[in-house]
Amino acid sequence: MPDDSLPPDLDAFWRATQERLRASVPESTFRLWLEPLEAVAAEGETLFLAAPENKRAWTERRYSSLIAEALRGADGVLEQVSFAEPSLLEGSAGHDPDLNPNYTFERFVIGPGNRLAHGAALAVAEAPSEAYNPLFLHGPPGLGKTHLLAAIANYLRDNAPGLRVRYTTAESFTNEFVAALKAKGSDAFKVRYRDIDVLLIDDVQFLQGKPATEEEFFHTFNALYESGSQLVLSADRIPSELSTLAARLRDRFEWGLTVAVEPPNLATRLTVLRRLVEEAGVEIADTDALAELANRIDANVRKLHGALTRVIAHASLMGRPLSSELISEVIPRHRRREPTSVEEIQQRVAELFGISRAELVGSSRAATPLRARQVAIFLTRDLTDLSLPQIGRLYGGRDHTTVLNSLRRVEASLAEDSELAEKVRELRGAIHNPVTEER
Repeated sequence: MPDDSLPPDLDAFWRATQERLRASVPESTFRLWLEPLEAVAAEGETLFLAAPENKRAWTERRYSSLIAEALRGADGVLEQVSFAEPSLLEGSAGHDPDLNPNYTFERFVIGPGNRLAHGAALAVAEAPSEAYNPLFLHGPPGLGKTHLLAAIANYLRDNAPGLRVRYTTAESFTNEFVAALKAKGSDAFKVRYRDIDVLLIDDVQFLQGKPATEEEFFHTFNALYESGSQLVLSADRIPSELSTLAARLRDRFEWGLTVAVEPPNLATRLTVLRRLVEEAGVEIADTDALAELANRIDANVRKLHGALTRVIAHASLMGRPLSSELISEVIPRHRRREPTSVEEIQQRVAELFGISRAELVGSSRAATPLRARQVAIFLTRDLTDLSLPQIGRLYGGRDHTTVLNSLRRVEASLAEDSELAEKVRELRGAIHNPVTEER
C-alpha cells in the first residue's frame, strides 16, 4: 500500500525545499552545490538525492544536516537525507543506476596508462562477445574504470538499441538480490540479470564476504557466458588478489582479457584539466595555472576533478581569478610519500594487541598473537607493495599459502566483527607515512 504521507509530486516537493535552502546560503554556494541535486526517491523518513559524482562527497559531508533541517521545516514525513542508492522496495522491479551521459568514449582522455583499457573497451562495444569475454578492468579508484564501463553501455544503447544491456555495481547487485530473496522474487531477479545480452558490473571486489551473493553471481556469470552474452567487470585489483572471493569466480574472471588502468601522466592530467575548464566556461588568469594544479594532484582523475572544483568554488566565493597563486593557496603542494615501514606496522599492531613484536612474528598459535599476526599481514599487504612471498619472509618465514590464508580470514571477519574493523581503522590512522615535500 502506498504511503499517503509521502509527497505525491517528489520533484515539486524538492523544488520547494531547494527554495528554502536558497534563502539560507549565499547564492553562489546554492548554485554550485545545492542546485544540481536531484530527488530520486523517498522511502520511509528518508529522501534520496543524486549529486554529480565530483560534488557528491563534499555536498553530503557539508550540507546533509542543512538539507535535513529544510525537510523537517516542510512539516512532512521526510526528515532525513541520503546520497546513497535507495534500497530496492519490496515488490518493485527496480532500475539500473543512471548512466552518466558524459561517460562516452569521445570524452575519455587517453594516455599511456589507460590506452590499452580504452582500446579493449571500445572493441567490446563495437563487437560484443566477439572481442574479449569477459573483459576485466582493474586499478585503483578514480582512474576511469567506471567511465569505460558506462561508455560501453552508452555506446551500445546509441548504436545497438536492440541489445539488452545492463550496467550496475556489485553493491547494487547485492542489494537487489537480498531484496528479491526477502520478497520471494528470486525468479524475477534471475530473469533480470540472465535474460540479457551485455552485463557490466562495476567494483566486483564488493562481492567478497557475501557467500550467498557470490553463489548467485557465479550462476549468473555461467548462464550469460554459456549463452554467448558479453560480460565486462571492474575491480580495484587483479582477480588473483580478490583473496576472499570464491576461487571458481576468480578463475572465471581471468577467462578473457585482464587489463590494468594506471594513473595518468602529467600530459594526460593537463588534457583533462583543459577539457574540464573549457566545459565549465571558466577563465584562467595565467597560462601556468593548470600546469600548477596538474603538478600538485597526481593520484587520479577523480581527485584532479575534485581539486579543480574546489579551486573554482574558492574563485567564485572570493571573487578572485583562477590563477597559480590561488591554486597554491587552496591545494596543498604535492608531497611524495615514503614507503610504509613493515617494522612500524608490526610494532603498532603488537602494541594494540598487547603483545611483543617477537610474539607477533613468532610461531605461537595462541588466539591473541595469531589474530594480531593475521591483522599485521593484512595491513602489510594493504599498505605496501610487497608480494605474498616477501610478506611471508618478514613474518617468520611463512609461505605464500599461509599469508593468503591470513588475508582471507581478516577480510572475511571485517564485515562481521565490528571490534576488529575498528581496530583495523585505528591502526590505519595511526601508522605514520613520512612525507617529503618536493622542491
